[in-house]
Amino acid sequence: MAFIDLNLDFMGYRKVAGGISLALVLASLISLAINQVEWGLDFTGGTLVEVSYPVSVDPEAIRTELDAAGYRGHVVQFFGSDRDILVRVPPQKSLSDKDNARLGDRIIESLRESDAGVDLRRAEFVGPAVGEELTNQGGLGLLTALGLVMIYVAFRFQLKFAVGAVVALFHDVVITLGIFSVVRWDFDLTVLAALLAVIGYSLNDTIVVSDRIRENFRKIRRGSPESIINTSLNQTLGRTLVTSLTTLLVLFALLFLGGELIRGFAVGLIIGVMVGTYSSIYVASNMLMVLDISTEDLAIPIKEGNTEETE
Repeated sequence: MAFIDLNLDFMGYRKVAGGISLALVLASLISLAINQVEWGLDFTGGTLVEVSYPVSVDPEAIRTELDAAGYRGHVVQFFGSDRDILVRVPPQKSLSDKDNARLGDRIIESLRESDAGVDLRRAEFVGPAVGEELTNQGGLGLLTALGLVMIYVAFRFQLKFAVGAVVALFHDVVITLGIFSVVRWDFDLTVLAALLAVIGYSLNDTIVVSDRIRENFRKIRRGSPESIINTSLNQTLGRTLVTSLTTLLVLFALLFLGGELIRGFAVGLIIGVMVGTYSSIYVASNMLMVLDISTEDLAIPIKEGNTEETE
């Protein structure tokens, strides 16, 4: 059933949408090439320390204390309230591997010199070798997911649908990464998990739309590809929007109520769901038009003696 009986001309704006998508992808790639992403400690290695003060504290004062103690490259930020502080410190070149492993204890000692009431909540150390391994495995995981998606869609539908699906997934992942790169949000394992979830979500949405397009190409034999794709998008629009909105409600609940530890995951998925909803309507379908999809590509051969066609 079409969404409240609308007949929106999606493909009439496909060139505008294609230009916007191309511009966003190029901007994201440029930002990733120049700025990269703000790698979290899961990837770069280093020490993360979460502390609580008895009274509100100024992060700038803590930064000054750490500078005076000789620590370089640290990041100090509030963690939920103005009394809870999160300190991130990369491996210090002046220290041995053994001393870097005990960096959390040394940081606590430095902070307690100015305030004995500092309470240690959490201290974690990630070695640089582990961080490099996670970076390589994460990248391979994304590439493997895209490759398997292309094979699956090619077998289930047709090669042109597979190309459209992979282009849409590449579009979603690159733009999501680009936003993290521009805004300089931390990219850690939770964000990587969000990217993999975005691939699954966007693929599911794209397959639903592709299935309807294939069905209509086999039913409406005399319609133009543009009109058939428009009809299919209108028929699946209600399902697409309802699914996206209900998913976003859950993600916003996680963002505001889930705490700092899953904030990156929630933000990554929110961006990915929004971009993925757009790409399932415009990017994947747009690629079918670029690849000149036709009725002959998908139509079931008519048996000899049966000349009846469905319009």
